[in-house]
Amino acid sequence: MAVTGFWPVFKNLKATLDYADNPDKTTAPEYLDEDLYAALRYAENDDKTDRQVFVGGINCSAQNAYAEMIAVQRRFGLRGKVVGYHGIQSFREGEVTPDQAFAIGKETARRMWGDRYQVLVTVHLNTDNVHCHFVVNPVSFKDGAKFKNKIGDHKELRKISDEICREHELSVLENSAFYSKGKKKEYWVHKAGKKTHRDYLREDVEYCLSFATSPREFESQLFALGYALDPVRFSVKAKHWERAVRLSSIGFSKDRVNAQLRQNAENRYRLFTLEYRPPYKPKKFPLEDELRNLGFSIEHSYDTATVFVDTLFYFIITVIQIVAELADVMLLSPDLRAAEKDLKELVADYHFLEKHGIHTTADLQANIERSKSELSALERERSGFSNRIRRPKSPEEQAQNKERRKAVSKQMKPARERLRRAEQILEKSPHLYELLKQEHKLEKKARARYKERGR
Repeated sequence: MAVTGFWPVFKNLKATLDYADNPDKTTAPEYLDEDLYAALRYAENDDKTDRQVFVGGINCSAQNAYAEMIAVQRRFGLRGKVVGYHGIQSFREGEVTPDQAFAIGKETARRMWGDRYQVLVTVHLNTDNVHCHFVVNPVSFKDGAKFKNKIGDHKELRKISDEICREHELSVLENSAFYSKGKKKEYWVHKAGKKTHRDYLREDVEYCLSFATSPREFESQLFALGYALDPVRFSVKAKHWERAVRLSSIGFSKDRVNAQLRQNAENRYRLFTLEYRPPYKPKKFPLEDELRNLGFSIEHSYDTATVFVDTLFYFIITVIQIVAELADVMLLSPDLRAAEKDLKELVADYHFLEKHGIHTTADLQANIERSKSELSALERERSGFSNRIRRPKSPEEQAQNKERRKAVSKQMKPARERLRRAEQILEKSPHLYELLKQEHKLEKKARARYKERGR
C-alpha cells in the first residue's frame, strides 16, 4: 500500500529580493529559488537517506539536480511563482525494503513525469514507514511547457503508484475516503484535531432530532441554531457558508429523519421527561462568563446600545481563543464559528483601535474624518507638484518636484490604509455585535437547560 501526494514549491520572495539587492551574490545560485534548493537538500538529507544507494535522478544527475533544473528554467525563461513540486510516496510499515521502495519510487516518477520533466527521487529511512520523496522541475526540458498541477494529476499519480504496487504484489488503498471528492481537506482538519463545519452540523442535527416531533419543529429548531433548511433539496445552510450541505451527505437521509420524528411523536411523554444530553455538552459558556466579568450588557440593538468598539473586538477575539484552547468548549452559533477563520484580521483590527486610541464609534468616525482630511490635503499637495512638473522652469526644478511628488505619494499609502481599515471596522462592528447577541442568546438557553437538569 502506498499513499501519494505532491504540492507546489513557491519562490522565497525575501531570498530573491536579497539576491537582487546584493551585487556580491550575483554568481551564487543558492540565493535563487531558495525553496527549490531547500526541497532538494531536504530530499537528499544524509541523516534520512543512504546517499550511495537511495538518491537518484530522472532526466538529471542526482549530484547536480539543482543546477540542471535551474538551467532548464533559465533556458525557457520560465521562472515564475512555482519553482518546483515536492511529492511523497509512503508505504505501509514493514511492507517494503528500502531497495524495493527506491525501485518503485523511480518507476513511479518515470511513468508520471519521465517523458518531459526532471525529477530527483530519494528514499527516507528516518521513520517507521519507508517513504520516497520526489522533487519535480515544473518546466519541461523538451519544450518548456509548465506542469499544470491539475486535480487529475494527483489522481494519475495515485493510479500509477497503485499499478506498480500491484505489479510488486503489494497492497493498495481501495476506495480510500482520503482521495474522495472533498475528503482531502477534511482529512487534514481532522488530523489537526479540529472539526469541520460539517462535523458541527452533524452534531446540531443529532441534537434537534433528539426531541423534535415533526418536520416543522425540526426546521424551527435548526433555524434557532442559525441554519436554514431547504425541505425540497433537504439541505441546510448557515448564513456565511458558500454552499448548502445535503443532510444525506452527513448520514441523515429524509427517510431516517422522518422515521426519527415519528418515533419522537409516538413517545412524546417519555421524551419530555427524558434527560437529554446535547452532543456538544458545553461545560463552559465563554461569552456569558466574559460579559459578566466586565459588566457589559449586550441586550440592546447596536443602534441603541452604548457600544465600545474596542470592547466588542476584545470579546470576539477572547471567546474565539478560549474555544480554540479548550477541547470541551465550542461556539454554539454557526455564524460565529465562521468568524473563527478571520481571527488574524480581527486581531489586526483590535491592534489598530489600540494604537489610535479608539474606544467608541464616535472615536472611530472622528478618525475616519481626520484620515479623509489628511488624504485630501496630500492629494492637493501632490496635484500642485504634478502641475509644476508639467511646466518646469528648469530640468533641476522638474527633478526636485518629481522627488517631492514621490514623497507625498509615499505618505498617502499609509493614510489610505488607515482609512480603509477604519471604514471596514465601522462597517463590520454592527454585524459582530449581532453575532455576539446570537451566541449569547444560545448560551443562555443552553445554561438554562443545564440548570434544569441539575448540572
